[in-house]
Amino acid sequence: MKKILAIILITIFLPNHLLAKDPKSLYPTFTKWLLDNGYNQYVDIDENGVPRHNLKIKTRKGMWKIYYNANPNRDTLIYYFYRYQFSHLTGDPNTYSWIPIEIKPSKEPYKFEFDLIEDEFVKKQMKKKSMLSYLYYQDGKVLIDEITPKEKLGEFMNNETKLISMSMNKSVTSYILGHAICDGYIDSVDSKLDDWPILETSLYENQKLIDLLNMAAGDQKYIFEFGEGGQMVVDDSYDYETKNIFTTLGFYLQNTEKSESRYNYNGFITQLLINYVRFKTGDDFKKLLNKIFQNKIKNEHAVHFYELRDPSEELGISHPMIRTTRYDWLRLAKAIMDDYQNDTCVGKYLKKIYEKRIPKNLLGLPTKGGKKYTEPEFNRTKSYGGQFHFDYPGLENKVIFGLGGRGGQAILIDVENSRIVAINSMHYNDGRNKYNVKKLLIDPIKNGRKINWKLN
Repeated sequence: MKKILAIILITIFLPNHLLAKDPKSLYPTFTKWLLDNGYNQYVDIDENGVPRHNLKIKTRKGMWKIYYNANPNRDTLIYYFYRYQFSHLTGDPNTYSWIPIEIKPSKEPYKFEFDLIEDEFVKKQMKKKSMLSYLYYQDGKVLIDEITPKEKLGEFMNNETKLISMSMNKSVTSYILGHAICDGYIDSVDSKLDDWPILETSLYENQKLIDLLNMAAGDQKYIFEFGEGGQMVVDDSYDYETKNIFTTLGFYLQNTEKSESRYNYNGFITQLLINYVRFKTGDDFKKLLNKIFQNKIKNEHAVHFYELRDPSEELGISHPMIRTTRYDWLRLAKAIMDDYQNDTCVGKYLKKIYEKRIPKNLLGLPTKGGKKYTEPEFNRTKSYGGQFHFDYPGLENKVIFGLGGRGGQAILIDVENSRIVAINSMHYNDGRNKYNVKKLLIDPIKNGRKINWKLN
């Protein structure tokens, strides 16, 4: 018991302890990253010889990510670009909690064919909005390939830059879980969580796996994440993403009971799922990841998964977040499509979670602080299943697997017509940073694109 208590205390207080030791200079690790990478124009040296960035950055106290309603200037986007993509590698106290676990590139990476179309509307959106990458794939070829221009964030990234998943990691976790089922580590999506001691006395104990996959675990009394809101109903300040599973369950979900099963989108469920896969695979966990990414997806560049800086693996230290390159995101989407079309074991898993999808019924959500919550337009679908978004408005007659994440991260996969749209984005809101969802996501999937041979 003393050992467990000590582990919990380390988990809770380590990040704050590090913050207390942060040097006095403003954003020190960010400034060092700018200098180390040759962005000297953004750094000044003060009268004491201390380097400081000269950017006009606006942040919100207590928010690690860009506040949803914010309309950030370019300087702020530069800072958050560092924060999202690189800070975990620099010793930055904001992301010190996570250690990257590297999946090396495939020995035979998949090579895309290109038959590029010049799309002026996409180009204009890339200049005006906060998108980092736009890729459109159809019938075996990449037709549109755009990256953020230099005057936006193009001087800070290239095709090898690893881009953060945000909540697209939920769908990736599901895809990994499907492989764990097919390789015999887990029986099925209908298996009960009755073999993982860490869940004992919590509402998740003995539930069917599919209910967690569908975000319908009946945990809405304890976790409420719609809008900008806090993660734990009783404690908005608690960040479960920097804590192991054992700590969160012990503090907030011990002796809890399941409420009615309904859609309640939250990241803690996904954290449970990736750690359950790790528990069931044991020493084979990384072997499974290697198999998926190197042999199935055939990634060109290294992929980073994450775990907490925690001394005890059995307490649930895996984090579902991943970072991978823009083309490797597309490779992942293509692998999902190929599994579905080829009716592989994983393809059968994908079809099963599609069949078992549930309505979102967002209008029935409880209010918090007098506010009614909805999802951003790029994630606003009628149903959800297996950690994927389904039944997009205007695409209800198509089988579309959707990945979505904060900031406008969106990948739509038309598994029957071989069309994929992949957007990596820094920020999305209902104001100036709202990209055109209909023209960039829905219409290409709905109608496809004709190749204009004169522009090739």
